[in-house]
Amino acid sequence: MEINLKGKTAVVTGGNVGIGRAIARALVRCGAQIAISYLSHADEAAQTAHELGNVLCLRVDATDSAQVNQAFAQIAKAFNGHIDILVNNAGNLVGRVPLAEMSDEHWRKVMDANMTTAFYCSRAVIPFMNTGWGRIVNMSSLAGRDGGGAGAAAYAAAKAGVIGLTRGLAKELASKGITVNALAPGLILDTPLQNNFTRPEVQQATIARIPLGHGGTVDDVAGAVIYFVALTGFVTGEVAEINGGVWFA
Repeated sequence: MEINLKGKTAVVTGGNVGIGRAIARALVRCGAQIAISYLSHADEAAQTAHELGNVLCLRVDATDSAQVNQAFAQIAKAFNGHIDILVNNAGNLVGRVPLAEMSDEHWRKVMDANMTTAFYCSRAVIPFMNTGWGRIVNMSSLAGRDGGGAGAAAYAAAKAGVIGLTRGLAKELASKGITVNALAPGLILDTPLQNNFTRPEVQQATIARIPLGHGGTVDDVAGAVIYFVALTGFVTGEVAEINGGVWFA
């Protein structure tokens, strides 16, 4: 089955590394014209843009609403005034801190990185989803379902909030022909989050509890994005559980 997104325009936040890069690659493979945003890892952003070809690549602090608004206006102008697909992939665990030891600053950083970014980018894109067809996909996490691992209560709370935001937006935007869904990945190997915040022995212990017997890949997540944006128009407000069977909705 050929999946054809030719003529569609897409934005992937945090599209320079890991899951975001895989999503951007999948969208380009299906024919979409895309823009990616990044905050750090500029070398990887340049590499991703080179790999994917004609890609608009912007450095954006997605926790800054003014930068987000400016970036989406610039992207829409480059895309002939409309944006069809938004993947709110930007996010960060920031660090593992027990709640009793957590500073106000850490809490705000985690909330801003994961939930505020999705809010700002969704708000900014809505005026440009103006063709009667649109797709928004938000990045939640298994942590938002099961509370996360050690020191990740703030992250779990933020990712649970993303699910609530997804469902509220799904109701608001349905009349405009825009669907809004979310992804809740579990252990996805070879990503910055796992490499930076989860020790190898903890990853192996997690794999031992997964019914399918292995961790996920970035392409597993990208495939779920393609389903939501290209293969269905009658699913909205849903969460794809991408965790190998370790948790069921």
